[in-house]
Amino acid sequence: MTKEIKLVIVSGGCYRPSRTLALAQAIEHALGSRLVIRSHIIELGDIAAAVGSALSRDQLPAPVEAELRQIETAELLIVASPVYRGSYPGLFKHLFDLVGMEALINTPVLLAATGGSDRHALVIDHQLRPLFSFFQALTLPVGVYASERDFTNYAVTSQALLDRIKLAAERAAALFPQAEILAASA
Repeated sequence: MTKEIKLVIVSGGCYRPSRTLALAQAIEHALGSRLVIRSHIIELGDIAAAVGSALSRDQLPAPVEAELRQIETAELLIVASPVYRGSYPGLFKHLFDLVGMEALINTPVLLAATGGSDRHALVIDHQLRPLFSFFQALTLPVGVYASERDFTNYAVTSQALLDRIKLAAERAAALFPQAEILAASA
């Protein structure tokens, strides 16, 4: 029997089309070629109004509560954020403020970000990694950063970025050796 990995993708962009979502989906595709995955995508833009108006978790409507439970029960997370003024957006942070403090302990998290230029590439190590360290999640050593020039019509077209995505997916898949072997032999 094939071990299916529950992958949850959080795309922190609030606009469509979205390079952040395109990047997350490219990573998902690369993971899907190595693991048998069952993916669930959470787009912050779809739940932004409800998240932004909730001061605490008990103020969330049921659909948003269900999305938080998806994050908290993931076997693997891809967390992708756009960069605004050198960091992730405040609403993105507020979403994770509502996640249970102990829910992500030892959960592997593949970090990704998009920004206007390479000047924002350190957001992965200086902003996102500390956030998920607080949760005691296992942030994967290889993060994926993309700038505007890595996309054409909201699709990843940079070979260097595709290579980085492949490397990140390989490293993430290594955390699930039984699933990886099963997926590779299929």
